[in-house]
Amino acid sequence: MATMADVARSAGVSVATVSHVLNGTRPVLPHTRQAVLDAVEELGYTTNTLARSLVTARTRSIGLAVSAISNPYFTEILQGVEAAALEAGYSLLIADPHDDPEHERKVVQLLHERRVDGLIVAPSADPRGLLAYLGRHDVPAVFLDRLVDGPRTDGGPRFDQVCADNAEPMSRLVTHLAGVGHRRIGLVAGRPGLSTTSERISGYRSGLAFAGLAYDGRLLVHGHSESAGAEQATEALLSLGVPPTALITGNNAMTIGVLRALRAHGLSVPDDIALCCFDDFAWADLFSPRLTAIAQPGRDIGARAVHVLLERLAEPDRPARTVRLPCAFVHRTSCGCPSPSEEGTPS
Repeated sequence: MATMADVARSAGVSVATVSHVLNGTRPVLPHTRQAVLDAVEELGYTTNTLARSLVTARTRSIGLAVSAISNPYFTEILQGVEAAALEAGYSLLIADPHDDPEHERKVVQLLHERRVDGLIVAPSADPRGLLAYLGRHDVPAVFLDRLVDGPRTDGGPRFDQVCADNAEPMSRLVTHLAGVGHRRIGLVAGRPGLSTTSERISGYRSGLAFAGLAYDGRLLVHGHSESAGAEQATEALLSLGVPPTALITGNNAMTIGVLRALRAHGLSVPDDIALCCFDDFAWADLFSPRLTAIAQPGRDIGARAVHVLLERLAEPDRPARTVRLPCAFVHRTSCGCPSPSEEGTPS
């Protein structure tokens, strides 16, 4: 196996110059850099990651703890994290906390013990154990998708966080449905305790207020961010004396459960009941009717989380920050509107 010294001899440079080229630690003249890269290619040299980590105390690896990896939204986030990490020369270790606080703390500890340089975590609804561990061991970490309460004494966030905007897009779904005549708009919300759930509920209520509609607590049910829970929650809404004429779902998994419940009741979307969902997904455009949705920038969230973490590693003492990325309103036909193509406007 070729060594760095072999590359240096072949390129006619010092071992230090080879190191600077491969690690980007110092500018090198273009023709010298190319000579080193040609030698690397010719000799088939590969970096000894273990040896480098012993010298630098860095493994150039990132730990990712995200629940429900099978969820299309989190799959997009994973793709964004992986692409950004690979581009930066980092490997990725992945664990699923299963949205369980105790398991969450264990998998984060496991990733930390693997000497990852930093962590990216989508926290559970009760992240106290997670926060205690990260704080006790001073682990560089970025939270994504779900925010964590508990600011520092100066009012700033304790950890870097990256998420989508939640309240305003949810409010837009409500006002859109109200604008086409609906007065009883139900919300199948996610798991209590998650920031995404509370922020989307806040957007739901502000949308009602903006549309001049009174809030009715009976129209807000929790599907616990799962298909089965959403199906049961929808049953509760449909059993009301005056059921809603329109529904909004809090994520894509719950959309499936809602559609299952509506089908069991013989209800057609949008003829019998309108439907909008928070979370677009690949096959939403293939449903009949096509689903009107809020599309979150999953890949961008994942990539931005990596960039924020790398900035944290480069500047450990800089103030923590929260980054919010905008969502997109995807207008289709499940809301009861004509197809945007029929209106002559792009979707």
